[in-house]
This record gives sequence, structure tokens and C-alpha cells, in this order.
Amino acid sequence: MQDIFDFNRLLRRGVSEVIVEEELVARLKRGEKLRLKEGFDPSSSDIHLGHMVGLRKLRQFQELGHEVVLIVGDWTAQIGDPTGQSVTRPVLSHEQVKVNAETYMQQFFKIVDRSRTEVRWQSEWFGKFSLTDVIKLTGRFTIAQFLARDDFSKRFAAGKPITLTEFIYPLLQAYDSVQVQASVEFGGNDQKFNLLVGRELQGMVGQQPQQILMTPLLIGTDGSHKMSKSLGNYIGVTETPEQIFGKVMSIPDNLLMDYFTLVTDVTDAELSEFSHEIETRANPMVLKKRLAREIIIQLYDKAAASAAEDNFVRIVQNKEIPDEIPHFRIAPGVLSIPNVMLDAGLVKSKSEAMRLIRQGGVEIDGKKLTEPNYAVAYGAVLKAGKRRYVKLIE
Repeated sequence: MQDIFDFNRLLRRGVSEVIVEEELVARLKRGEKLRLKEGFDPSSSDIHLGHMVGLRKLRQFQELGHEVVLIVGDWTAQIGDPTGQSVTRPVLSHEQVKVNAETYMQQFFKIVDRSRTEVRWQSEWFGKFSLTDVIKLTGRFTIAQFLARDDFSKRFAAGKPITLTEFIYPLLQAYDSVQVQASVEFGGNDQKFNLLVGRELQGMVGQQPQQILMTPLLIGTDGSHKMSKSLGNYIGVTETPEQIFGKVMSIPDNLLMDYFTLVTDVTDAELSEFSHEIETRANPMVLKKRLAREIIIQLYDKAAASAAEDNFVRIVQNKEIPDEIPHFRIAPGVLSIPNVMLDAGLVKSKSEAMRLIRQGGVEIDGKKLTEPNYAVAYGAVLKAGKRRYVKLIE
């Protein structure tokens, strides 16, 4: 097997750390068929490019004959956030978990090969977990070990509360690894502690400890925070090609190389060329268009990528109005444009509408709007930002 893949591509590019790399390389060279563990919390059902970093790596391993074990965290999702402070991890019903999981998997398999994936539901083993099992599991680790985790140690030093449930969560994730006999567990570099607990627990019960492959966190389109739907700085894998193309064009120039490296298959030689172009202050729009095409081809196809680029050039660069735009009914007279924008779905809040108006980002029939109230004629086209349109009708 060592003759048919590139170690540098597999274990370096798009990878922040491998534990223990020598052991993983040895297993690969022996030709072992590895079980690649990936778990997800079905409190949300959306996948974005940040998730793609790890999913693309799973696909690369699959192409070498290895199998992904996708664990649906349906049991822990019905518990919610153990700190009680997160609105992103609410307590969910079994029915909502199933709906979220099915939607998630539809998106997951846009990137990962379904035929080489085993899907396991956490409730298979935790659904029959007894108090005796809980005590046996927690008895294998000490409080001191868990206080070594960075966020726990900081909160403990600051006198902030840490619930016992929070200590148990890493153990539950580790127990998943034992149940599926994972060979390699994948996760972001912010999951290092939990991944290591899984490796340690496997060794305790006599299994070969899993290797760990961590991937970098992708910065979102705002250029400052990791990609997240809650922050609105994400590019979703099920968004339309036109939406994806437009969002990619808004990525800060200094992130281009990260995106090319983490979510495309362009060669290392091309990466060097792109880096040189950026350093010599070449036009970043050319590279952004290439990046957008590469991403859309992966999620759709070449025709969709070409059509999305044509659409961007026509509407954004040449400032043409789209052929098909939604209609919104209005009453006659002077209108509150922020209200219209909110009701028509062009913005998420009136404050966002006011901000766009102040920044000159709102137009009516091609004229920039400077005041929030305006007498609009029927048939007028309202534009918010670069790509959001609506025709105002009677």
C-alpha cells in the first residue's frame, strides 16, 4: 500500500497533528484496513466548508481502501449542553435528533463515500447503560487528569463551576471508540483532549489504541473567527452554486492560501505559484474565482461552477439585474425600507438594514438609498448588498 499514496498529502496537508504518526504510518505500510471514526452531534444539521476539511481527509483515506465509522451522537444530543449555558446545544427529542441526523448525512455523503461508511447510533450502547456501567467507566480516570485540560484548569483556577457531567462527556466519546474499535479518530485541533481520552481508554480495555488525526479550524468569511453558522461567517455545502461563488469572492485575501490548501485538491506546485502571485500583489479576484470553481466542482459539477461564475460576472461585476428575482407586495405611499427589507427576507434585522443603508449598500432602481423612508413605485427593484434583489409589486 505504501506505493500507492503520498504520505505528505495524506498526513501533512490539511492536518495539524497526528498522534502517534510513526504508529499510523506503520499500520498503513502493513496494509491494515483501518476503521476511521468520525462522530457528530445532531443538535444541528448543517455542514459548511469548515467541516469539509476533516471530511475531505476521510475521503482520502477511503480512496486507499479504509472504512469510515460515522457515529451519530443521538444519545448525548438528548441530554443537551452539560454546562446549561449553550443555546447551540439544546435538549432535543428523539424525533428531532433523527430529522437532524438524516439531513446531516445527506450533506455528509456529498463529500464522503457512502459505500465505504458504516453508520452507528450512539444509543446502540448507551441506551442500555446502567449505573454500574457509569461507575466502572468513571473509575478509570482521576479528577486530576481532567483538570489538566486547558479550559477546565482555567475555570477551576478562576473559581468558576464545572459540572460532573462535563467530566463525563469526554468519557462517553472515548467509550464510542471502544464500542466501534476505532483505528483512527478524526477531529478538529480543539478536540485534542477528548481524542486522547479515547486512545487511553482503548488501551485500558485491551484494544489497540486509536491513532489521532487532527485538522485545522477554517477561519470564516469574516476573516477573524472560525467558520460557524451561528456567527454567519459560513459557506454551507448545500447552498446554491451562485451563493457559494458569491461568498467565496468575499473571503479576505490573506485567507486564500488557507482555503486552497484545506478545501481543494490543487497541486502543491500550484499552491506555490498562487502564494507567489499573492506576494507580488496580483489581482486576488482571479484566484478567488479559481477557488470558487474548485469548491463548486466538488459539491456539484463543472457546469454548475461555470454557470455560477457567469452569474457573478453578469450581476456583480457588470451590475446587471438577475433574470429571475423574487417579488414582494407593497402598499402604496412612503415606505419604511428597513421594514420592507426585513419582511422580504433581504436582511435578518432592521439594524442590519439600517447599517446597509448608511454604508450605501441599498439601491432602488440603481440609485443608492440615503434615507430609510422612500416613496417606491410599483415594479421598482430593491437591491441589498451585492447579490440580494427583490421586485416590489402591487
